[in-house]
Amino acid sequence: TGVGLIPAGGGTKEMTARAAAARPAGDRRLLGPVQRAFETIALARVSTSAGDAQRLGLLRESDGITMNRERLLFDARQLAVEMASTGYRPPSRVRLIPVGGDEVLAPLKLGIHLARRAERISEHDARVATALATVMAGGSGLPHHTAVSEDRLLTLEREAFLGLVGEPLTQARIEHTLLTGKPLRN
Repeated sequence: TGVGLIPAGGGTKEMTARAAAARPAGDRRLLGPVQRAFETIALARVSTSAGDAQRLGLLRESDGITMNRERLLFDARQLAVEMASTGYRPPSRVRLIPVGGDEVLAPLKLGIHLARRAERISEHDARVATALATVMAGGSGLPHHTAVSEDRLLTLEREAFLGLVGEPLTQARIEHTLLTGKPLRN
């Protein structure tokens, strides 16, 4: 988000799915977990370790962790061999992901609006955050909690990304970051 984009290639979709899965059993409320994931992305939080990445939702509890970089390829190969020998099949792409619709989108947009009014974020930051919130809520116009397909969230993610990458302010941020290594607040 620091360069004016949202995670694409499934990043926003996956964070949304993990937020929904993080709810306690039987709890239908999505705002809390989605808001935490939203803030992780919108504030461009980065992990300092594998354990921190799990805490932030960037890694699942089931994701393997290799502490020694020299063992990374070996461990990956061992895991691939083990998966093949146990008959691993990729998961179905028709997974439904719980989203909060306008019940989640409205409070996220209110937070964005208040941050803008307090001048903690720029107008462009607000545009990026609103695009992110809309994707994580499953799109605008969903009146309540529902479940949408992975493909729907991926489409929303792609549309938001492409819309933002075409913005001159985003292009200026990207160029500035590539040249200086520092974010541009425009």
